[in-house]
Amino acid sequence: MPVQPTSHDRNFDDLAERFTRNIYGGLKGQIRLAVLARDFTDVLPIAPYVPLTPDKTLNILDAGGGQGQFSLPLAAAGHSLVLCDISANMLALARRRAVELQATDRVRLLHCPAQSVSEHLTDCAPQFDLVICHAVIEWVTEPFALLDSVLQQLRPGGHLSLIFYNKHALVYKNLLRANYKKVKSEDYRAHRGSLTPTNPLTPEALLSYCASRDLDVLCHSGIRVFYDYILDPERREREAESVLALEQKLSRELPYRDLGRYIHLLLKKKK
Repeated sequence: MPVQPTSHDRNFDDLAERFTRNIYGGLKGQIRLAVLARDFTDVLPIAPYVPLTPDKTLNILDAGGGQGQFSLPLAAAGHSLVLCDISANMLALARRRAVELQATDRVRLLHCPAQSVSEHLTDCAPQFDLVICHAVIEWVTEPFALLDSVLQQLRPGGHLSLIFYNKHALVYKNLLRANYKKVKSEDYRAHRGSLTPTNPLTPEALLSYCASRDLDVLCHSGIRVFYDYILDPERREREAESVLALEQKLSRELPYRDLGRYIHLLLKKKK
């Protein structure tokens, strides 16, 4: 079966509906959203995680936001949102969800790559209090260039919520599945149509990048620190409440945090 090409940024037009089912349609999506909600409550307590107040109304950019599973509820809670994506099909689903949430007057959808969002904004100065970049950089050919471009839109003192696919977790799961050839060759390219990212990154690389850009790390969590390693699908879905509770408990504890399938960094741009 052909491998997923790595020579260009991934567009999910072909997998939009499947993405909803596979990523957010079950327990794995609940785990991601639960960890994010906890991180925001602890570090950046804004609606809908705490009651909305006038001084906590933010201008938000969701860079490569897809269907807006995380950002659209923020708009529904009263914040202003710009969501951009290269997939027209993803944006159609985001538009439908914004209507369902009665948030269309606070949402602007842009059909463009995250790297060129500035071309669609009238104000050249940094204008966003919060930039969300969730599970995007592992799908592009130049992840740090993408981050540099969206950071230009973030105000001094603003926050960046960054989720990325953890290369360490990919290596470890292949070891557990005895895929030694992949590990030895360091060739983890998935087959065409797979949801395994084309460009996984290590936490060390991202933390080094953050230090070089004067970003303070306020929160560092793993997402799905053990769930994905349960190879039996039936066992994986047992005791969902226990799984959710333990995933949140262990998400910031070493060594479990660093085995998360995804890593969440909540960062603050220095003034």
